[in-house]
Amino acid sequence: MKKQSNNNISPKPDFVFRKKNYVVMAIGLAVIALGFILMAGGGSDDPNVFNPEIYNFRRIRLAPTIILIGFGIEVYAILLNPDKKKKQ
Repeated sequence: MKKQSNNNISPKPDFVFRKKNYVVMAIGLAVIALGFILMAGGGSDDPNVFNPEIYNFRRIRLAPTIILIGFGIEVYAILLNPDKKKKQ
């Protein structure tokens, strides 16, 4: 009599990242989206009229800085090792 193998049981998929990585990635994406939202606006309804509001602090300094911080969070999320135990 031939012994049957359990070929119908599929192995559990092994993901590259853990839940903590995905949570940090979601936070990073939210920070990037916030930066782009802060950068939006400041245009003029009439193309013949210049609006100097486009060059204010929020659009030139704050929003790009927040976007770069968001990209930094994304890099941290990729490099984060959730299996590493804290030393006590």
